[in-house]
Amino acid sequence: MDVHSPEQRRYNMQKITDKNTKPEEIVRKYLYSKGIRYRKNDKRFPGSPDIYIPKYNVAVFVNGCFWHVHDCGLFVMPKTNKDFWVKKFNDNVSRDERNIEELTELGIRVIVVWECGLKPLERQDTLDSLYKMIVNE
Repeated sequence: MDVHSPEQRRYNMQKITDKNTKPEEIVRKYLYSKGIRYRKNDKRFPGSPDIYIPKYNVAVFVNGCFWHVHDCGLFVMPKTNKDFWVKKFNDNVSRDERNIEELTELGIRVIVVWECGLKPLERQDTLDSLYKMIVNE
């Protein structure tokens, strides 16, 4: 049984966005502070990468662990309406794989940053690793 009323659940779900999320903002501010300039949600490329860096020809996806089924403690399969969620998650993962494959075929390097890696204790290591991957250090 859901702890929220249907109206409250609907309201909560409507507040979830796919652009300009807190994890994306953390990554973008860090990259900008390092002098890396980028395009946000560039629709010219498959999957409209959260961040596209023309200088390095790199697409960065900042994925939420729940919506993109990351094998970490932040993903928990919902207990209600299981058939809907299984299909939804499978579609998300398939779309992610397809987008990465299409970007790679275009010669674009793809980097995925997971939400759990941006938690305070791991954030700096994750961002430093991302920077090194982008500039190929």
